[in-house]
Amino acid sequence: MRRSMELKEAHHQAPDALLTPAKKVFIKTYGCQMNVYDSQRMNDALSADGYTSTDVIEDADLVLLNTCHIREKAAEKVYSELGRLRDMKAERAGAGREMVIGVTGCVAQAEGGEILRRSPAVDLVVGPQTYHRLPDVVRRVRGGQKVVETEYALEDKFDHLPQPRRQDVIKRGVTAFLTVQEGCDKFCTFCVVPYTRGSEVSRSVAQIVAEAERLADAGVREVTLLGQNVNAWHGEGPDGSEWGLGRLLYRLADIPGLSRLRYTTSHPRDMDDELIAAHRDLRTLMPYLHLPVQAGSNRILKAMNRKHTAADYLKLIDRVRAARDDIALSGDFIVGFPGETDADFEDTMTLVREVRYASAFSFKYSPRPGTPGADMKNHVEEAVKNERLQRLQALLTQQQQDFVDSLIGKTIETLVEKPGREAGQVMGRSPWLQTVILDVNAARIGDIVDVKVTKTGYNSLYAERI
Repeated sequence: MRRSMELKEAHHQAPDALLTPAKKVFIKTYGCQMNVYDSQRMNDALSADGYTSTDVIEDADLVLLNTCHIREKAAEKVYSELGRLRDMKAERAGAGREMVIGVTGCVAQAEGGEILRRSPAVDLVVGPQTYHRLPDVVRRVRGGQKVVETEYALEDKFDHLPQPRRQDVIKRGVTAFLTVQEGCDKFCTFCVVPYTRGSEVSRSVAQIVAEAERLADAGVREVTLLGQNVNAWHGEGPDGSEWGLGRLLYRLADIPGLSRLRYTTSHPRDMDDELIAAHRDLRTLMPYLHLPVQAGSNRILKAMNRKHTAADYLKLIDRVRAARDDIALSGDFIVGFPGETDADFEDTMTLVREVRYASAFSFKYSPRPGTPGADMKNHVEEAVKNERLQRLQALLTQQQQDFVDSLIGKTIETLVEKPGREAGQVMGRSPWLQTVILDVNAARIGDIVDVKVTKTGYNSLYAERI
């Protein structure tokens, strides 16, 4: 009887639904993991408003570029993409089909109304602190307005975002990102984050735990906590007291089904005793730490406003390794910061040799408009930057390969994440973030299994099930 009633109700509702094709949204994501998370939450917000996600841009009624502003010429890349979308929009209009174009994220925050001036085909511009208002913005656009929403929201956007549907979380796989902190108060002189993401804001323990529990209930086995400065997180606990990230990790480790925890990106000044203890005590917390230093020269670190020395950083690394001897280190480096001499660069190379990184990201300095670094004197010539970057990357690549090669013959734990690129394979992830390639019969997606590493590729491992 219940089933027949449901069918009858569906029959009465179906005709109108069939006459109105589902609206589709395509989101192109640039930049960091937080933008990936933001894009997912924008999809969730729009899903509640009747949109379905598509991977085919030509099918989309709404196209959003979720942008990053951290590197030089990021805005120009967005304008180039908008030129292509302008032509696509015109073709669609000629066929009697509407396409709404929006720019979100950090370029939207930095450029604001300038985007509409330079690219009239754009209909909406929404900053990273206001994307919870996206459904309303889209409705206003469809009513004939052009909308710019880049003011920092007074309300907590996470309170206003609809929860993702369980089936959508399942589709995204067995790993997930979870933003716990946004913004930064450090004001490094090379960085635009404080200007595009605002000051540091931490979500409450209750919000984070509830979201993590929903992810685990949908089959997520590994969660990575995100923040521009994630280890500065200081959220309100259940009793009203302030918690730090270490205490939060202990709480999340108790969630049934949640077998792996990670966090990124960290600042050396916010690695406190409780967080280091969590690395010692929690097997759920993966033995991998991304801890950017940016440079090995104290003079350059001071010019960057990092407020720590190379020695401070090295002492911290020693403490972390004493707590967890199998931990692998990752870092960020900028070469060619204004005023960097050959001696300053050699200090960076010395620090890299001492730390022995398992992976790292390195970049040439690029001036970001509005940051103090852009106005500094003694900018380094591009040819010098290029030569230094090549030398640094050669060292980092060798260290990365040395670490990967050190795993040959060892038994490691692997989370199987998805089908492999080739038939007969599945792909997993090691505790240290390397891709692990297994025979398809070795395990099912979502399993955590012990495997023996037989050979390596570039930052990848081939292994057999134990």
